[in-house]
Amino acid sequence: MNTKIIDGKKIAEEIKDKIIQEIIGFNDQNPIGPQASNGVNFSNIIKRPNLAIILIGDREDSKLYVNLKEKQAKTIGIDTHIYKCPDNTPEIEILKTIRYLNKDKTINGILVQLPLPKNLNANNIIKAIDPAKDVDRFHPDNLSKIEKWEEKQECDFGDFRSRTPVFYNNNQIISPVFGVILEIFKKINYNIKNKTVCIISNSNIFGKNLAQILKNKQAKIQTSHVNDKNLINKTQKADVLITAVGRPKFIKKEMIKKDVIIIDIGITKIDNKIYGDVDFDDVKNKASYITPVPGGVGPITIALLFKNTLELYKQQRVTWNA
Repeated sequence: MNTKIIDGKKIAEEIKDKIIQEIIGFNDQNPIGPQASNGVNFSNIIKRPNLAIILIGDREDSKLYVNLKEKQAKTIGIDTHIYKCPDNTPEIEILKTIRYLNKDKTINGILVQLPLPKNLNANNIIKAIDPAKDVDRFHPDNLSKIEKWEEKQECDFGDFRSRTPVFYNNNQIISPVFGVILEIFKKINYNIKNKTVCIISNSNIFGKNLAQILKNKQAKIQTSHVNDKNLINKTQKADVLITAVGRPKFIKKEMIKKDVIIIDIGITKIDNKIYGDVDFDDVKNKASYITPVPGGVGPITIALLFKNTLELYKQQRVTWNA
């Protein structure tokens, strides 16, 4: 069989195109211009979302991800504000920066680039972010809403320059790392109700919360880890396999059943090359759908981060009467 490769870059561009249209819709003028990126002259846009990104330390991968977010944000009308701190910055100074951004009404979303240096407590730093500005949705208050989370329906804005945007409350926004999976199901028109989903993860927080989201959609959930004695038994029964363990080419064809959908979230860099958890060449003629690495979940996750920034901006416009 021919496995269908899920094009994350294409899906991400579709999400970003919708963001551009909504941002244009917040402004009276038509900012279309031949000299602008994507045909849009964002210098004429006054009302646009603002995202603050805190980068701590000199990890090359973190710097790469932040630069990527900054460049992409410019192309869709989102302003980014980068706060760079040395890896020996005291935690109290990071917390001061976050409190400052919490109070700044021009900032709609706050993101702390992970992972953090070992001298910092990630939980303390994430808890310091105002939940209403937590664009990654990792604050405990936001994670606690997952049990009651329901996916909002897409809105048809029609002529977005003359229509009033619809606003949603905070429990309608989830972390991009979870949202990317739902976005993929939507794009391939796959209903997970009564389907068996196996989640392999080395993070209890990730696995637990993703399991809850999919249970809300009436999927049958199996959770596992790389040292689980029953791992293969679970993966072979899965209609959907989601893996996020950071072990290159860990998933082989004998571990999956025919026509499984594979979502590969694992990323490992070896000799300047990126690998996923799945042995792509080994499974590609057995799975029905698969996300490649790179070019799968990564681009969609960044696009959903921008979508969250936009949603928070819309909520704050209502709250602050901006």
